[in-house]
Order: sequence, then structure tokens, then C-alpha cells
Amino acid sequence: MDAPQKITHVLNRLSLGIRPGDRAKAEQMGVENYIQHYIQQQLNPSSLPEPNSLLVRLKALPTLTLSAKQLFEQYAVDNQADADTQQAMRQRQAQIFQEAMQARFLRAIESPRQLQEVMVDFWFNHFNVSENKGLTKLWTSNYEQVAIRPHVLGKFRDLLMATAKHPAMLVYLDNWRNTDPNSPQAKGGFRGLNENYARELMELHTLGINGGYSQADVESLTRIFTGWSVITQQQPTADASGFVFVRDRHDPSDKVLLGKKITGGGPDGGLREGEEALALLAQHPATARHISYKLAQYFVADDPPEGLVSQLADRFIATDGDIKAVLLKLFESDAFWREAYYQRKFKTPYQYLLSIARAVGAVSPTEQDLTRIYGFMNQLGMPLYRCQMPNGYAQVEGPWLNPDAMMRRVSLAIATVNHRPPENKPDPPALQATLGNQLSAETRAIVNDAPMHLRSALMMGSPDMMYR
Repeated sequence: MDAPQKITHVLNRLSLGIRPGDRAKAEQMGVENYIQHYIQQQLNPSSLPEPNSLLVRLKALPTLTLSAKQLFEQYAVDNQADADTQQAMRQRQAQIFQEAMQARFLRAIESPRQLQEVMVDFWFNHFNVSENKGLTKLWTSNYEQVAIRPHVLGKFRDLLMATAKHPAMLVYLDNWRNTDPNSPQAKGGFRGLNENYARELMELHTLGINGGYSQADVESLTRIFTGWSVITQQQPTADASGFVFVRDRHDPSDKVLLGKKITGGGPDGGLREGEEALALLAQHPATARHISYKLAQYFVADDPPEGLVSQLADRFIATDGDIKAVLLKLFESDAFWREAYYQRKFKTPYQYLLSIARAVGAVSPTEQDLTRIYGFMNQLGMPLYRCQMPNGYAQVEGPWLNPDAMMRRVSLAIATVNHRPPENKPDPPALQATLGNQLSAETRAIVNDAPMHLRSALMMGSPDMMYR
């Protein structure tokens, strides 16, 4: 890549879109110095102070700081209450989602810690839960705040442990009901084994579908996680996390997982067994490869080069799953800077809409603005926090690139530009300077021949804007 391409590339891949002033800053610092400095800052987000205006907005969203236990106690529907009270509680639960949505979009648009926001999107999608499923509605926001966000650039093992114990995941993949059929508590909705979490843990979260596990491993892992459950009205807990281990529902026998014996019993019983199993999966070579492939696919190409995946897997193993170290290896690789991959990753609806908001220089978007973005995501088939399938939303071109979706994107780009008040409408020359060589020569020629009032919308709806 040449120097202007490198600026566009690093900003589009490590952030959710180029902001006004980013390109000028890079050119002022010198491209190579800027890229090195930018990558190091993004890998160390605490070095980038959040703007006070963003912190004030986040502080005004009280449900973000409630623990999983507090959310259950304050927002769960009491099944013993009358119908009107239950309906009022269900309506009140909408506050949790609204504040989670606002916080995610505010950070994505305004935070300078852009790689952190990119990785929140990546890891939430990897460890997907849907707020549409039962009690998960109470905990999806907390799941992002405490299980995903703190660990996105840390150790994979810590991230895996945090998601496994979070009540949102335990409910979403049904492990909260997983019970030894021979236990005294095997009754009602908890009468037997449930393999959902164990299967997805290996197939999606760690080893990968070709990771070398068997049905016997799924069954062993299912038994290891019997009794891992959540706070309910019948099952209260003093633990703020909302996680509950029900010893009377656990299978205490010895198990064999991936050829290794997991000893059952003991005072800490199934807690120790589960943590031992998660550690085994986190450090497995198949996990290193699966995670490395997904990172290379997200940051480089839908079909990433085999050599890069192998390099990243080796770094993953050598650093005990240090995500930051793996990403640094990726960003320093020759493959990441190969011109063949420039402007070739098709944006998901989430990436596309946020890149528009960032390109036009959105500052302190109103609650109405954020709700509009959410509505646009629904129209484009990617409702935030509501992906039904455990494998998350596709991060490759195929599912998103079709004529109907493109027409919707263009229409939404025009609406996004046109709904802004006159004093906040993007200045076409300034917008073109922000995007720079992200726009092809052909697109720039079309834009420059168009009436001034149409130019910003044409840029936002251009084919070039669909890619990163």
C-alpha cells in the first residue's frame, strides 16, 4: 500500500470509521510514525482519556452500573404479582435495553478507544447472547459491561471464564437448567442434562467445528457443568454476579474431557471441574487456531491467508492466549498491509452505520439520533443484542451483499444526511477530505459533478463507503 492507503486502512480496520481531522493528523505526524503511534495507543486504551462529554452521558445511564443481582431484584417480573403489575414490570425492563443501546453507540461514535470498541463488537458476537430469550433480557447489558468489555484485550482464558459464569450466557444456552438426572433436584424444568452450552462452547467459543472433539466429549462437558445456574426467585444468592452453583444438581463423578481426566467430588465440586475444563479448552491448540482464524478473517480478509493464521496461532500459544499480543502480531504482519486486501472487507450494517456517523463528525448525538441508528440496524437485518443464533452475525460479505440490502443502505445514507439540522449538515468538501482516498477516482468524479446539496449523501451511499 502507498502512504494514503495505509492511513485509510489502519483507521478503517482498527476503528469504526474515520473521523474529521484523523487524516490530517496522520499526514502531519508522518504516515509511518502515525501508524506506529496509533496502533500502540489503541492496544493500550487506558492511555487515551475519554472525553468528559461522553463520561457525563454514560453516567446518566444508571442501569449500566447495576450488578446482575441488582438487575434481577429490581427488574425481574414477580410471577406472583397481579397481571397489571407484571405488565408494568415488563415495560420497565425496556430501560435496560435502551441504556445499553445508547451506551454502545455513544462509545462507538465518540470514544477515542476505537480498537476497544471494535473488539467489544467482535467478542460479543463471538460469545453471542440474545436479549430476546427469557431472563437474558435482564442481563445482556451487564454481560457486555462485566464479561466482555474488561477482557477484550486481555487473556482469552479470562474472557472465556467470565462469559461461562455470566447469567446471560447460562440462560441463553440453557445451562442454568442443566442437571444430573440422578440428583435429588432433577425435577420440573431441571429434570435432566442439557447439552446446548457444552456443544456451543466447543464448536463456537473454543475448539471450532473441526477441533477434534467427539460426542463423548460433549456429554462429559455437559456433566461437568451440571449445577451451574443463576439467581431466581426460588434460588436467591448473595453473590452480586448472579451466578449460582447448585451442588445438589451436579454430577460428582469423574469425567474424561479430550483425553484428560477431570476428577469429580471434593468440597468445591463442580466449580473446580468447570474451571479446569475451561482452562483446558482455552489453552488447546485447536482453540488457538480457531480464534486466530476468526481474528484474521475480521481484520484482513474473508478468506485469510493460511500463513497468517498459523503465525497468530503460534503467538496465541506462546503467550497463553494474550489477545493484545496476537493482535500486535496481526497488525505487524505483511498480510495485514497487502494491497490486495485494501478496501475489500464488506462492512456489516453495524460497521456501516457507525462509519457514517463518525465520518460526518457526529458529536453528542441525541437519544433520538441513537434510536434512529438502532432502527436502521433493524431495517438492515442486524438488530443490536438480538441475534437469535449462537454463532452471532456473519462477519463476511456474502450474507450482507445483495440488491435489496444495497438499496436500503443507500436510502438510509441519504436519510442520515438529510435529517440533520442545517447547522449540522456535513460540508461536502470537508467530508471528501475526511474520506480521502477511501473514495475511488470514479466516485469522486460523480460526486463533483453532482449538485452541492446531494454530494454528502452520494459519498455516504457510494460503493466505496460499503467497504473498509
